[in-house]
Amino acid sequence: MSKDLPKRDKDFSGWYTQVVNRAGLADYGPVKGTMVIKPYGFQLWDNIKESFDRMIKATGHVNAYFPLFIPKSFLAKEAEHVEGFAKECAVVTHTRLKSDDTHGIIVDPESKLEEEIIVRPTSETIIWSMYKKWIQSYRDLPVLINQWANVVRWEMRTRLFLRTSEFLWQEGHTAHESAEEAQEETLNILELYRKLSEDYLAVPVFTGIKTETEKFAGADKTYCIEAMMGDKRALQAGTSHNLGQNFAKAFDVTFQTRDNKEELVWATSWGVSTRLVGAVILTHGDDKGLRLPPRIAPIQVVIVPIFKDDKQVIKIKDYIDPIILALEKKNIRIHQDWSDRSPGYKFNEWEMKGVPLRIEVGMRDIDDSTLIVARRDTSEKIKLSHKDATNKIIDLLEEIQDSLFDQAKKFRDKNTYRVSSYDDLKRIIIEGGFVRCGWDGTDETEAKVKEETKATIRCIPMDEKPKDLLCVYSGNPAKHEVIYAKAY
Repeated sequence: MSKDLPKRDKDFSGWYTQVVNRAGLADYGPVKGTMVIKPYGFQLWDNIKESFDRMIKATGHVNAYFPLFIPKSFLAKEAEHVEGFAKECAVVTHTRLKSDDTHGIIVDPESKLEEEIIVRPTSETIIWSMYKKWIQSYRDLPVLINQWANVVRWEMRTRLFLRTSEFLWQEGHTAHESAEEAQEETLNILELYRKLSEDYLAVPVFTGIKTETEKFAGADKTYCIEAMMGDKRALQAGTSHNLGQNFAKAFDVTFQTRDNKEELVWATSWGVSTRLVGAVILTHGDDKGLRLPPRIAPIQVVIVPIFKDDKQVIKIKDYIDPIILALEKKNIRIHQDWSDRSPGYKFNEWEMKGVPLRIEVGMRDIDDSTLIVARRDTSEKIKLSHKDATNKIIDLLEEIQDSLFDQAKKFRDKNTYRVSSYDDLKRIIIEGGFVRCGWDGTDETEAKVKEETKATIRCIPMDEKPKDLLCVYSGNPAKHEVIYAKAY
């Protein structure tokens, strides 16, 4: 399976595309820029989705669903918002097709809509049009709604999972009676995103706030989690936005306060997407393919029996069935590969798919009352006794989860540099890595560094230490410490 796979250090982009394809995660759709998520890839997304869904429900959020189609006039109500998405919108102009003797099928010109419809790029406008109907009093607040949906953003340059014209995500939209409550919500969600990324995906992240030029269109403040991928580029893995009263103002969403006054509602929105699948691949993959953290892996343990005939099949099944039953009782996701392909082929296939643990069992293992377990994170093979196998396997899965996070964090920390020289910044950006340095807070400096290096300010980290720093570009006193990097 990994034969002829491009080497990560020689062709990282080619390696990524091949892994997505060969591991059975996704394929290209018939419309340029679209993606077909295959069952194995969708199982991975499902596990990420379910992990986060449990988190938000535990904090009082509920799921709902809003329409895919948005009246064009809705986007025009919030000027900054429409400007931010105008170039990415797919627009519906007609409602039907008809047969044509010359061209076969054509758009029926008589079905032209009076008002064009936008295919959802994000749902703030449609949701706030509904909140206007639902919110009258402080008693109706807070509204803590999330939806799992697809969105369309007409991308010109696409890459599977990382940037496609249509993708899956969750988008939370909340309404509050005070600015303080909205800010608290924004930061609480940011912490949930950090927890999802680090505790489940084993991807270490920096949490921080976006600059004014990088924030979400229509937000007062945008917070983010930023991760380093295996090629030392940054990936924005999730964003949480404090929308202030901007959308409440645009859609005239007011409420009666506790002291009988009328006030605009305060809002947040936040989202992560199938881009997280790309983050897992780019962070943990190696020259053999995927390496998946056990907590989100579709298959946590694959069993590869080694047999010659039906008699051996029966003996092996009798030998491993008690272990399988015990693991399934612990909710471990197991797959048994009884196909007639060679053991070597199976080993390569399951390594490509990134299954955390592979159990190899043949007649010799039965005679020794042992099992051979191969760790995907380290390629180490371990001999386990049959009677201790269940507990050891559960322990190994936790070790692998921690090991993948530790490896990724060491890689990130090794390639994150604090500099005071612009020449050092330029050199590191060319070589690859994150640069922590001073920034004078001006749009001009931010634009110049981006123009000259192609690097952007990924975030102002929450743990910034701007005191006594000078701006790496202008030499003026730094307003913030920031992280620069090239990004996906």
